[in-house]
Amino acid sequence: MKKRTLIFTLLIAVSGLFAFKGLEHRVMKRRFFHSGISGTPYIIIKKTDYELSVYDAEGWYATYPAVFGSKSQDDKLVMGDRKTPEGEYRIASKRPHEKWDKMMLLNYPTQADIDKFNDRKAKGIIPKDAKLGNGIGIHGTWNRDDMAVDYYQNWTNGCISLKREDIEELYDIIPVGTKVTIQH
Repeated sequence: MKKRTLIFTLLIAVSGLFAFKGLEHRVMKRRFFHSGISGTPYIIIKKTDYELSVYDAEGWYATYPAVFGSKSQDDKLVMGDRKTPEGEYRIASKRPHEKWDKMMLLNYPTQADIDKFNDRKAKGIIPKDAKLGNGIGIHGTWNRDDMAVDYYQNWTNGCISLKREDIEELYDIIPVGTKVTIQH
């Protein structure tokens, strides 16, 4: 009877850990005993899953929790709408950032973004005087504000935000030129 009670108690405890998914760190990695990226890495960001995943020559490498701009999570339309763009990008530059720890700037807008923007203008979806915007990147949170990621608080002006510890790690393993795909 004691063994059955112990097993039941452990199952309850483990299921309780998963019930509070938003409160723990949630970084998952493929390799615990092998450090470093194999080959050329690439990043896939899934806005609806609140995740940024890194892949390399061996496949999936790591997944980090992420938050974005607007709660709607729709594709970026115009400057100032706080929406995170969707499409294919590259890491254009990397630098320390005074507010958000580290910044990896994307090459937004690309020609595909400009074409989408102009098409939406032509169809009357956005105003004729609207501007596209720029300055989209992957960065950390404000100092001591990692809870925004834990609670899925979309707070940026269209960027992708990770916890400070996670952006530090990502910054160290991802080179300039890395392909970044942002999906709804």
